[in-house]
Amino acid sequence: MEPQHTPRRGPGRPRRDERAATRESILRVAVGLFARHGFAAVSLRQVAEAAGVDVATVHHHTGGKAALYEACFGLVHDAERAALGPVLADARLALPGGADAVLPVLHRLVDTFVDFLEAHPQNTGLWLRRWLDPAGHEGLDERYSAPLYAQVADLLTAADAAGVLHEPDPHTAVRSLIWALHAHAVHVLHEGPDPDRQRAARTFAHRWLRRMYGTA
Repeated sequence: MEPQHTPRRGPGRPRRDERAATRESILRVAVGLFARHGFAAVSLRQVAEAAGVDVATVHHHTGGKAALYEACFGLVHDAERAALGPVLADARLALPGGADAVLPVLHRLVDTFVDFLEAHPQNTGLWLRRWLDPAGHEGLDERYSAPLYAQVADLLTAADAAGVLHEPDPHTAVRSLIWALHAHAVHVLHEGPDPDRQRAARTFAHRWLRRMYGTA
């Protein structure tokens, strides 16, 4: 039987995990730059310098500037989905248990979202900069924002249909609370963490849920 040999890497060729780490590092740096300055004001050279690589490396891992910009939204979306997805799934599973089962999970969803925004305020900055240029970069909202909004709205619609809570306009409800909390994240982005303001934002969100849908 012929001995099995592990394929050897070519000289200078990085491992797959190294390539993935380099790409993620570039994207995280780019998210911060785009969040602070917007698409037009950031160059690939600036991203490369901030990431500690050359422009060719940025281009190799992400493509041109427009592709890099979209990849930043993909990174943000994946992180948000990873944080919120399990709690949304728990809320779905809780629906048969009625309000006493669902409302505590909604409050946990709020806490998870606030935690996420406070840990990654640059994500809010990225989206705000994008919305200052609504005519450019078509499809970003549909691909990287609307899916999660729709999941929460669909949950509220299902809860309403099951008699768990009353919500005639899930679309507006979701966006109202989400953007109230995004406004809090903007303060964290520009002013830094403030425990008093952070507690106030979280308290507001829980009070909003209780007044909209009942106690929990």
